[in-house]
Amino acid sequence: MGKKRHFTNKQNPFAKRKRDQKEKGQTEPVRRDKPYEDIIRKNESFEAYYKHLNICKPEEWDEFMRKVRSNQPATFRITGLKNPAHKRLKIIKDQFFTEYRQAVAALPGASGKDVVSEPKCLAWHPNEFAWQLELSPKEIQSLEPLFTNHNFINLQEDISIVSTLVLSVEPHHKVLDMNAKTAHLIEALHAAGGDALPTGFVMANAIDNKRCSTLVNQAKRLASASGVVVNTDSVKFPSLVVENRAGELVPLKYDRILCDVPCSGDGTIRNNPEMWISWNAGHANGLHGLQYRTVKRAVELLEVGGKLVYSTSSLNPIENEAVLHHLLAETGDALEIVEASHLVPTLKHNPGMTYWEPATKDMKFYKSFDEVPDNYRTVIRPLMFPPAPEEAAKFNLDRCIRVLPHQQNTGGFFIALLEKKKKLPSEVDQPDTAAAEGEEKLAEAEPPQKKQKRYHRGFKEDPFVFFDGKEEIFESIKNFYQLNDTFNPVNLLTRCREGKKKNIYFSAEILRNIVSTNENKIKFINLGVKTFARCDNRNMVCDFRLAQEGLESVNGFIGAGRRARIVKEDLIKLLSNND
Repeated sequence: MGKKRHFTNKQNPFAKRKRDQKEKGQTEPVRRDKPYEDIIRKNESFEAYYKHLNICKPEEWDEFMRKVRSNQPATFRITGLKNPAHKRLKIIKDQFFTEYRQAVAALPGASGKDVVSEPKCLAWHPNEFAWQLELSPKEIQSLEPLFTNHNFINLQEDISIVSTLVLSVEPHHKVLDMNAKTAHLIEALHAAGGDALPTGFVMANAIDNKRCSTLVNQAKRLASASGVVVNTDSVKFPSLVVENRAGELVPLKYDRILCDVPCSGDGTIRNNPEMWISWNAGHANGLHGLQYRTVKRAVELLEVGGKLVYSTSSLNPIENEAVLHHLLAETGDALEIVEASHLVPTLKHNPGMTYWEPATKDMKFYKSFDEVPDNYRTVIRPLMFPPAPEEAAKFNLDRCIRVLPHQQNTGGFFIALLEKKKKLPSEVDQPDTAAAEGEEKLAEAEPPQKKQKRYHRGFKEDPFVFFDGKEEIFESIKNFYQLNDTFNPVNLLTRCREGKKKNIYFSAEILRNIVSTNENKIKFINLGVKTFARCDNRNMVCDFRLAQEGLESVNGFIGAGRRARIVKEDLIKLLSNND
């Protein structure tokens, strides 16, 4: 390496540029001494498009536009598994709301306000776990109570909360989150409570590595051994396999799938005012194909009898009902849109639309594909149009849920619940058994090829190394913590193949099965919960201590000799001692 370069004033390229500008008579750009002007919340195309589609009743139009032009209140949800969440709710009501009122009253421009808007409980969410605050995003960032209680509450879009409620996850379900929008699913998986681990799991997928990191942090807060984060393209989500009790590899199908597809997001226009500048009717046309391919792949992975939630943050029927019409028209009677309004009984909403007209970017509407000019036929496709009136009833598009901003002061979003009645036509044509036999014959017929280097999207992850039950370190852990015989050591894993193992993680048995049989098919980012951490202190009988986040997972296996009961007063003294 060369020596560090030291610039004198004459050698400094920035100073040289200033001197050159001065010699040429150019002046420095004037710096802004005032903030940028607020965006004018008006877009003639937006208003004309949705008015033409009758997005709401004519008598509600003015109220709809008034709400769309205003800031959206913030929504937060109390996080945590069942019992801790109820205790946190009490803290929120007794302590947080008092601090919140004081902090809002002290915000700039709030002086003189006699009344601070009270937090509003969202009635459609059970157990009072979802609340609404009349604050803008800028005000939220400067609100100290929200910052200090960020482990208790989770600022979240309404659509993420509603879609999880509609999905109705139970502890035995195998759940796939195609585009990883919420950690709410893991909480639903543990809703039964108790020490027993759920037999199901949640697989959260994100194509972006940064989003994967966010999901990992959310999973760590929940301390669940039943969650796994993967990184792949939802449209090309691979077909995974699991080993059944007979030792055979069978396709992995999911009981519940949350398919929140990429969308234009004009339902979030209250939180994203810059959308007033860029919105046009052509955005939805470009996304329709991607949304269809994503949900088509999702239903292929769905178990017969399983349910899927399709959701967007868009008001546009081209991204909503048109996608589902496209899907149902090609899959026949294998899928059905089922009624979901009873799952969120107090949520105000409109039924799904059964008629709409696709439009171009320059606001030309077409009632049928025959009217579309040749130069637009690659943009507007035949199945973007609504079903014929005599066929509309069989698609049940009116069972979809459309939430508009003015109905309960939220964002706009779309949700539909689909049930898989039988295998898709494509699955019947190529059954799984035939595909497996074909692969075996192909492997026998062709000579082994040279192993190719795998392509890793984003960062390369450390390996997942599972215990085989013969590790020496496990024997010391088992003896020290008096783990009973029901604890299966093969569900423990580390993230290194050689050297000292710093952390030991615990995962559900089904996830060990999935990772072990599919590590070359998909990129796994995170798995399980940290349970034991190395502690190299002197005179230690066991080199590993219990990790706080993994305590709930192994609590039921630890023997009585490693438990100590203390009274409440002694615990308070221990926690308040700074020594």
